[in-house]
Amino acid sequence: MAPPHGNDAEIRSPSRRSLLAGVAALGALGAAGCSRVATASGAEGGDLLDRLKAQGVVRLGIAGEIPFGYIDRDGRLTGEAPELARVIFGRLGVDSVQPVPTEFGSLIPGLNSQQFDVVAAGMYINAERCRQVIFSDPDYQMLDSFIVRKGNPKNLRDYRDVVRSKARFATGTGYAEIQYAVDAGYDESDILIVPDQVAGLNAVEAGRVDVFAGTALTTREVVRKSRKAESTEPFAPLVDGRPHTDGGGFAFRPTETALRDAFNKELHSMKRSGELLRVLRPFGFTENEMTDMTAKELCRG
Repeated sequence: MAPPHGNDAEIRSPSRRSLLAGVAALGALGAAGCSRVATASGAEGGDLLDRLKAQGVVRLGIAGEIPFGYIDRDGRLTGEAPELARVIFGRLGVDSVQPVPTEFGSLIPGLNSQQFDVVAAGMYINAERCRQVIFSDPDYQMLDSFIVRKGNPKNLRDYRDVVRSKARFATGTGYAEIQYAVDAGYDESDILIVPDQVAGLNAVEAGRVDVFAGTALTTREVVRKSRKAESTEPFAPLVDGRPHTDGGGFAFRPTETALRDAFNKELHSMKRSGELLRVLRPFGFTENEMTDMTAKELCRG
């Protein structure tokens, strides 16, 4: 994954969730990744990067969603955010990355309670989250899309269509799509909240809902082998009456400005050289998902 409200445990912003390929491995790794990282740095920007260099490993909070950050069938950490983290942290002198799988709604609380060093889950940057953490500039931008029955019988193309048709609507836990639907006039109490896009696909295929909303990449991937469902064309949700494009990046504790700035320096270099797209392309990202937006812009909402 519209600015959400409340704590991230109940935040209405996009998540990234796992396909079935990563679920079992996530559970196996969860216990191994539960210990806490070193004490947070001070208010002057911190020395976390120095400590990460010394220990040679950075712990990444992930939420287990293809293609953003997940454990593959071979038990390997991969996805656009972990692979980008490998490159950037390697250049910063940190040779190894270690996953700490958790629920999406626990990523920001887990980061701020030092369960891991950085959130590497393709997290959307928005005003509410920016009050809790600091973000790198986005490494990608993203539109929304729906999962619908084959042929899209209700002709659902955006959230206004969902409201007008009184379609049964579902989206994922913590997804920004919750707020987009509410802003379009859908009653929040009528939204079916499911764990992830796999559960959303299942709900559409079983006829429990007419539509599941998610990101264009995740909906496209999850319906690839479905005989009953398809994804709609990507679209920009309306925020304050204007089309809105989301951007996702890495989250850091508010005190870790030095680490965030060092990360951004490498990220910008990769954008200029075209290396960023080369790293992200295997996960379905295209030139259309590349962006020059900044965290500052997205934090303004």
